[in-house]
Amino acid sequence: MKRTIFTIVIVVGILALIGWILINNKKENQAKTDIVAKGTGAVIVRTATVSKSPLNLDFSANGNFAAWQDLSLLAENSGRITQILVDEGAHVNKGQVLARIDDKYLSLALQTAKDNLSKLKTDQQRYESSFKTGGVTKAQLDEINLNVRNAENQFQEAQRRLADSYVKAPIAGIINKRNIEVGAYVSPGTALFDIVDVSRLKLLVNANELQVVNLKLGDQVKITSTVFPDNVFSGKISFIAAKSDNTLNYPVEIRVENSSNQQLKAGMYGTATFELPKQEPTIIIPRGAFVGSVSSNEVFILENGNTAKLRKVTAGRNLGEQVEILSGLKEGEVIITSGQINLVDGTEVKPQALDSTKQHKVSNQVADSTNKN
Repeated sequence: MKRTIFTIVIVVGILALIGWILINNKKENQAKTDIVAKGTGAVIVRTATVSKSPLNLDFSANGNFAAWQDLSLLAENSGRITQILVDEGAHVNKGQVLARIDDKYLSLALQTAKDNLSKLKTDQQRYESSFKTGGVTKAQLDEINLNVRNAENQFQEAQRRLADSYVKAPIAGIINKRNIEVGAYVSPGTALFDIVDVSRLKLLVNANELQVVNLKLGDQVKITSTVFPDNVFSGKISFIAAKSDNTLNYPVEIRVENSSNQQLKAGMYGTATFELPKQEPTIIIPRGAFVGSVSSNEVFILENGNTAKLRKVTAGRNLGEQVEILSGLKEGEVIITSGQINLVDGTEVKPQALDSTKQHKVSNQVADSTNKN
């Protein structure tokens, strides 16, 4: 019994000691809080001075070179390949014969069409003479005339089929791939050769909405390639998409004249540098200075050195981490760039301005952000 009472007394004593410690800690924390509350109560913020900065809209974009023309030449006749006159890698001219398809049956078909046409023309002359004397009716004459026209069409078709037995290059270029061998049987639609024209190339790149509005057809563009770091190629914008793709970028096509020895190859990587007209200096502030987001068009400015005042502004171009301000701010005013989450209009603040090094770094970010693609 005494042991039980002794145990209870010890437990109660321990609980009382814990309670006393907790209460004492609470008093100490409250005392510290009161000391802070008795201070200025100002919210610590960072600030920056509003100034105009030169706006550099030049940018670079990476892409792939594509052949100016790239086609797969298909057979138009059925038959066996009897001769191949070019091999892979050969330069060919437009209209040059590349291969021949067996034309024996095509020649026979042409001769048959020619004989049939000759006979019908003879009959036509006889019918015309007979019609004048009443020997044939008008319907019979019309029928022979129709037969002659049909025979002429068949003769022209046979001529075309025989001509197509000579496979000719539709464009000038390089035989990139040969898909046939002598003796192979082909039918209409069979792939014969792949021909590419790399005398000029297309560099395919993308531009965002801020960049594409400053581009126009015919603009000169500097082109470089990591394969030829010492060479600078010249190009012209030949196409600007009227509609963005799924990533909200606009495809841009640049025509590049290849060198005489055709150094550049289709499929290589290239970098296009767009040098745009210089812009007048304008007011630019960090994106983080906006209350909430850029769409709010609200920032806090510093008044009297210690008061945050809410200001409506008009945002212009979005330059990555920087935003152009069209109206609402003047040079020399001080904006609050961080700590806005704790502010309302009229809140007392304690500014910590960026040092000169950081201020210069922020200004330099304007050019960097506009150069990103």
